Amino acid sequence: MILMLYVAGVLIIAVGIALSIALHEIGHLVPAKRFGVRVPQYMVGFGPTIWSRRHGETEYGVKAIPLGGYIRMIGMFPPKPGDEPGTIRTSSTGRFTQLADEARAQSFEEVRPGDEDRLFYKLSVPQKVTVMLGGPMMNLLIAFLIFGGIFTLYGTAQATPTVSSVSECVDVKRVGQTAAQECTPDMPAAPANAAGLRPGDTITAVDGQAVQTWDEVRTAIRAHAEQEMTLTVTRGGATTELVATPMSLEQPRIGEDGRFVTDAAGEYVLEEVGFLGASPSVERVKEPATAVPGLFADMLGQTFAAVGKIPQKLVGVYQAAFSGQERDPEGPMSVVGVGRVAGEVASSDEFGTPAEKLMMLVSLIGSLNLMLFAFNLIPLLPLDGGHVAGALWEGVKKTWARVRGLPDPGPVDVAKALPLAYGVALTFIAMTVLLVYADIVKPISLL
Repeated sequence: MILMLYVAGVLIIAVGIALSIALHEIGHLVPAKRFGVRVPQYMVGFGPTIWSRRHGETEYGVKAIPLGGYIRMIGMFPPKPGDEPGTIRTSSTGRFTQLADEARAQSFEEVRPGDEDRLFYKLSVPQKVTVMLGGPMMNLLIAFLIFGGIFTLYGTAQATPTVSSVSECVDVKRVGQTAAQECTPDMPAAPANAAGLRPGDTITAVDGQAVQTWDEVRTAIRAHAEQEMTLTVTRGGATTELVATPMSLEQPRIGEDGRFVTDAAGEYVLEEVGFLGASPSVERVKEPATAVPGLFADMLGQTFAAVGKIPQKLVGVYQAAFSGQERDPEGPMSVVGVGRVAGEVASSDEFGTPAEKLMMLVSLIGSLNLMLFAFNLIPLLPLDGGHVAGALWEGVKKTWARVRGLPDPGPVDVAKALPLAYGVALTFIAMTVLLVYADIVKPISLL
């Protein structure tokens, strides 16, 4: 049964990733066809074709390696000034120049009579931007619908002032420790335990100031290191006051977004704060529709921040894979790692009820779409952001020429950036190989 659940979790994620890729490419396909560009091929995956079918002028299919997808549009690159479309200069010198000329020629291989005005490079700047942003925007829409549904229909997990557990003692020798697994005579009693706080107590005020959230309680506790504080709690319908003195411990700093702060190396930034030794209860609260944009914007900001940290996170992945260090649970994963996490969630009782497990898997698909959106906006070829950058540069040049009364400079020759694109592609391949290897030999586990 556990194996069946594990496989089911992997399949749910696999289908979710495949659909996300397919819809990403539809985001490119629809505006391209709308603007009249001929699209000979729409494919999900890379490598050998498993299945395909032609509908109209486009071949739709699935390929063997599910690591992406593409649509092929004719006339992606403009010819050199003075050359006929499809020309390869036999006098081209240098490997990079030859690669650019070959790419130009390949983009015209499927041009047929009557296609002269159906070439991608002849689109206006806004049309090019729309086509290339269509894919990432589709991922953004998928993520918004997924998380919007979760926020409003299922709710968000929120810590409440009701205490769920109280630590018996504290292992002060372990940085960041919140409770000792086993108490020894040299371990001091946890301040919450010494004060008489019990599971089920609801903290309603701190030093006479009413509190409604656990964040307010936690902020007060951290500010009262080695200082007495009066907790007003309700217990069994009655109200009582307890006096506690949080001990001073090194704990991870908490940022304005409620997350632990890390340094450039990915290590937690520590500070001396008050520690009580009590944990909150967590409840699911359904959010109003008006709260969705703000919550989603916060997630989007965190995703962009995560993308910016990928290079430094990869250093940690390499060290974990080859030096025996632990993997960062918030570090990047390959599709292999994502599949393993999905299998763990589906097959383990540690992740709650079947409904809670399903929401975790759906949330994981939503997070992947957010990452696809942010990653594809990087302004480097062959990513969508690289093509957008080329189109915007074309717009700048044309606007400047128009303002100065100069002739139209024509389309930007993106083919000149292909050497950089090949370098970026090789970097992505190396990154993928590293992540797959690390996810096999040193996987991230949520258990």
